[in-house]
Amino acid sequence: MFKKVFIFIVLTGFALILFKSYSALNPEQGLNEVATRYAEKGPDEVGAANLVGAVLVTYRGLDTLGEVAILFLSASIIGFFLKVKLEDEKAPRKVRKTSEILATASKIITPVIFLFGIYVFINGHLTPGGGFQGGAIIASGLVLMLLANPVKKVNHSIISVVESISGFSFVILGITGIFLAGGFLDNDFISLGEFGKLFSAGAIPIIYIFIGLKVGSELSGIVSNLQETQKEEI
Repeated sequence: MFKKVFIFIVLTGFALILFKSYSALNPEQGLNEVATRYAEKGPDEVGAANLVGAVLVTYRGLDTLGEVAILFLSASIIGFFLKVKLEDEKAPRKVRKTSEILATASKIITPVIFLFGIYVFINGHLTPGGGFQGGAIIASGLVLMLLANPVKKVNHSIISVVESISGFSFVILGITGIFLAGGFLDNDFISLGEFGKLFSAGAIPIIYIFIGLKVGSELSGIVSNLQETQKEEI
């Protein structure tokens, strides 16, 4: 009884705090100074139709680098704790037979998912999306493939190579912006091109490609580690 009363008091306290915060909320009626600067000068400076994505990989490039680093650390930690021993790797796994519908559909849908993920990060400077979204879509294709074929092995060497090359290239592009443009991940060391076209926005499409490959490989590594340590019947 005392436990329930205590939980009720705590929840009531949180509700009061949230209610007071909501009551005191005074939303902005317009853009603040920084957002106004992005909206007015951004299209001319970065040449990207998707201004939100352009802000994340140019003006706030260091933040994006930090997010990629956090994802890398998360994937590394998961891989470390879910490391499969050699004897466990050779041990047979009992898996439930996949339905014919799922197995057949995955052969058609998985390549489409991969292509859509590539489309999302290549066109990230034109339409909503970008490297993180495209990489997540690619990883979801791998999930479908493993659901359709639970005993399938993923080549971790390929994932590691793609992740390393894309991460290194991303940093190199950022440093190139320092020397050839105005700062880290500044995109105009390559011609901005014609606004709204595929080959535009300077180095942003290239940056998105490397981010998409890195995020996709890291999330795929997490998924494959979870799949390899799964010992229950699925």
